[in-house]
Amino acid sequence: MIRKMTTALIAITAIGTFAFTTINTKPADYTVNAKMSTCTWLAKKVTGEHTGGIKISKGSIISDGKTITGGSFEFDMRSITNTDLTDSTYNAKLITHLKSDDFFSTEKNPTAKFELKKIELKSGSEYSVTGNLTIKGITNEISFPAVINIKAKTIVTVAKITVNRTKFDIKYGSASFFEGLADKAISDEFELNINVVATRK
Repeated sequence: MIRKMTTALIAITAIGTFAFTTINTKPADYTVNAKMSTCTWLAKKVTGEHTGGIKISKGSIISDGKTITGGSFEFDMRSITNTDLTDSTYNAKLITHLKSDDFFSTEKNPTAKFELKKIELKSGSEYSVTGNLTIKGITNEISFPAVINIKAKTIVTVAKITVNRTKFDIKYGSASFFEGLADKAISDEFELNINVVATRK
């Protein structure tokens, strides 16, 4: 009798474990929460640096319950702000220049997009992420490390992305393309620090 009860208990436990695993590994779509997600930028030049923000407008992430299997998110390039210039005139002048054809051409290209191609677990919650970044209608593959926490209702991705702007035809002030810039030269690379929060019902 005891043996039969033990066997039955093991069978029930196995069924319960299988059911739990099945539920948690079912593919699920998570919607990027634009209000909770943030992106800041850092650009350097010979004489200093500038910082600011860009809104992450929308996106989605797909998970199989264990890892991320797909997804994308968009930046609203018209939302570019500057946070280091306290003089309103200089601040507005910089933003106008960044939105111009010298840089991001936001009137012609109001959004930029990242689309996931591959993700590789390194250890714990640390991953290597590879995907296509599109700026000004130009797409290049990029890779970067990220910390990703996956929960039943929420996925949070934190990463620092280094972008070579010249690969997206943003060459203004680049010493790689123009001579004699001296202290007016601007670094070819800028940083995006993102915190993407995606949720599901």
